[in-house]
This record gives sequence, structure tokens and C-alpha cells, in this order.
Amino acid sequence: MGRLGLPEILVIVAVILLLFGGKKIPELMKGLGSGIKEFKNAAKEDQQPADKKEEKSEEETK
Repeated sequence: MGRLGLPEILVIVAVILLLFGGKKIPELMKGLGSGIKEFKNAAKEDQQPADKKEEKSEEETK
């Protein structure tokens, strides 16, 4: 139990199509994709200042 087979996936896809319709799904996927892209960019920006701080502290100790 807990594994999704082909019949279960097809039922889920059919329910999503019935709920949202064929025209709305591409818009939802586009929004989801842009949200993921923004999240990755924000995570990358948060890492860059930390990396720069480490480089500065290494230069100061030399």
C-alpha cells in the first residue's frame, strides 16, 4: 500500500482535468514553474552573501 500505479495516476489526472479544465492547467503549470524559479533565485541570493562574508573573513585573517 502507498504505491501509485498507472490506474491511480490516470484517475488523479482525470479528476484534475474535470476540476480545472484543459485551458486552465497550462496557466497553473506556468505559475508553478515561475514560483519554483523565484524560489531558486532567492535561495541562490541568500547563499551568495554568506559566501562573500566567508571570503572576506578569510582575507582578513591573512
